[in-house]
Amino acid sequence: MPEMPEVEGLVRYLRERTSGRAVVKAQVAAIAALKTYDPPIDAIVGARVRDAQRHGKFVDLELEGGLHLVFHLAKAGWLRWHETLPATVIKPGRSPIALRIGFDDGSGFDLTEAGTKKSLAVYVVRAIGDVPGIARLGPDPLGDGFDRDALAELLRGRRTQIKGLLRDQSVIAGIGNAYSDEILHAARMSPYALAANLDDAEVDRLYDALRATLADAVATASGKPPADLKDAKRRGMAVHARSGEACPVCGDTIRSVFFADTDFQYCPTCQTGGKVLADRRLSRLLK
Repeated sequence: MPEMPEVEGLVRYLRERTSGRAVVKAQVAAIAALKTYDPPIDAIVGARVRDAQRHGKFVDLELEGGLHLVFHLAKAGWLRWHETLPATVIKPGRSPIALRIGFDDGSGFDLTEAGTKKSLAVYVVRAIGDVPGIARLGPDPLGDGFDRDALAELLRGRRTQIKGLLRDQSVIAGIGNAYSDEILHAARMSPYALAANLDDAEVDRLYDALRATLADAVATASGKPPADLKDAKRRGMAVHARSGEACPVCGDTIRSVFFADTDFQYCPTCQTGGKVLADRRLSRLLK
């Protein structure tokens, strides 16, 4: 799933290539992906792009006339950029393409989604707060106001495992499964640690790891075309999706915990005092 650093990379790429360009084509190929009907999708045709912004994992193309084209790539969605938009006809239901947008210089992009479970979402709204997922977002972890004390306040009193809390978009916007693994590894913290139980030193470590991990990933993503972002993300991972490999910090074997529809990775030596986490949702540390 694209997370904040990759989405930020996409936003910067789109800002550079679409600002000032007029939309000449807006074709929905997967009706289920379009979550709004007023304004209609064709209301954006003829409007010029004023800016591109990121809200958590949402991409927002701000258009003239007060409209916003917003999309969330979900688990299996991606953006495919074309310097020259293909002339081929999209056949609804027979293509991975969910949306095609074209601009007045001949360029454009497709939003695609692999797999059978379709979650990619597209919105056309007059106000960004009209997108329910954006209205519920917590603070941006790289925002100017997100300091160590802000994080400590978010953790206070929450009897929630820190892994789940980092992924909760209503608490902190933009972090998903991959970067929560990376942040917790950098912070030398168990995924099952309770947020409310973290002491001051642990909060310090978590904050430093969160900011550094995300800032480094954003820097890596910036300037890369969409086609290169996924590989850049994979190369930068220390533990996520590296089960069975050696931890780059201590050399221990990276382990996984599997749930029904997801998994996460961690290093026992760096994060759990050498103990291995059992492979079930309500696990405690194995003794």
